[in-house]
Amino acid sequence: MRTLTNKEHIKETILLSLPLVATQIGHVFTGMADNYFLGGIGKTELAAGVLANGIFVLLLVFCIGMSFSSTPLVSSAHVNGNTERKALLFKNSLFLNTTVAVVAFLIMFFLTPFMDYMKQPADVVSLSKPFFDVLVFSMIPISLFFTCKQYAEGLSNTRAAMYISIIGNLLNIVLNYALIYGKWGLPQIGYMGAAWATFIARSFMGISFLIYIFYNPATNDIKLFFKKVKIGGEALLSLWKIGINSAMQFTFEVAAFVIALFMAGNFGKEQIDAHGIAITLASFTYMFASGISSASTIRVSNFMATNNKPEVKKAGNMAVLLVLICMGIFAIIFTLFNHALPRFFTTDEAILDLTSKLLLIAAVFQLFDGLQVTSIGILRGMEDVKFPTYITLLGYWILALPLAYVLGFVCKMEVIGIWWALTFSLVFVGVILYWRFWKLMKRGN
Repeated sequence: MRTLTNKEHIKETILLSLPLVATQIGHVFTGMADNYFLGGIGKTELAAGVLANGIFVLLLVFCIGMSFSSTPLVSSAHVNGNTERKALLFKNSLFLNTTVAVVAFLIMFFLTPFMDYMKQPADVVSLSKPFFDVLVFSMIPISLFFTCKQYAEGLSNTRAAMYISIIGNLLNIVLNYALIYGKWGLPQIGYMGAAWATFIARSFMGISFLIYIFYNPATNDIKLFFKKVKIGGEALLSLWKIGINSAMQFTFEVAAFVIALFMAGNFGKEQIDAHGIAITLASFTYMFASGISSASTIRVSNFMATNNKPEVKKAGNMAVLLVLICMGIFAIIFTLFNHALPRFFTTDEAILDLTSKLLLIAAVFQLFDGLQVTSIGILRGMEDVKFPTYITLLGYWILALPLAYVLGFVCKMEVIGIWWALTFSLVFVGVILYWRFWKLMKRGN
């Protein structure tokens, strides 16, 4: 039963979250690199990539959410020295997450023809279809990567994912350049090179991490039990209960932003591009909050495993304080450089002007975006997952989407109105979820 000062909690959270942040940024950087190269080709190609990735991400985050179930359970087994249970959880999470990824792949594989009915610009949809068809094949390897990542995080091993992610992203950048422009003996396939680069990089990351789990001394203690343990029973049910709630939480939020993308598409490709660029930049800052959130899940679940409630409270509160400071800095950056940042992606003045306005709105919601994701991470570490699911459904679907329609279409604010609606939902969800943590801690005392 350790007693730590607030400064020690902040220090340990920072040390644990830095590799997590680097890993999370790596996944956003994949999209940023794709947008950078696609923006250099043309605004139609950029819009096509944004649209294809937007649809793909909708089911990707569901799969990622499912993988998050293993972290608190593995952490508890690890703290208590139960290697056989760690092997049981890893084997069952591999089965569960791979099954979900295959189902998601099949759904997306047959989804392509329906893109014609999404009321997006015809030339954008035409280019999006083949791009999307390649992306869907990366669903299984990226799900494998996240299964291994969440298991390793349950062991408080956050560096493995960081190193593999960095190598994967460097590979993605090199292949983007080589395949788009036909360098180093590779074929010149234009904008489709970005899709193939992403698929190859993600395949590398998934396979590499699985090899790491079984052959690295830091993680391979489960080899002795892996063949012995069975798929099914209590372990699979526990993973499913936490995973389905985490998956729905991710999906409710991301789906709101994807639907916002479709709404923006009704106003032209410039609004799609502006939305895509602004979301890319906001997603970059969100990854810092997501890393702190993942660190809070690990630390809170560790203290929960030893029933150390006072340290759970301090660990959670210091994680919230840290994320508010971090996201506050990004809010200032978005405000000061709202005109300069979009120029990394496009030179089109109409897109630049609209993106700069969206970044000012993003500056407003930074604090609450950080608050909501960190609160979810803390509650996940406490294995409190149902309440956040209901709140994310209420905030992002029942409140945000109708308001987005009213502001965007009825009030004719277009994508600006849509973003203000999303901001309102982030404020609501962030405040309510932190209140939930506060109530649980008060009840525990």
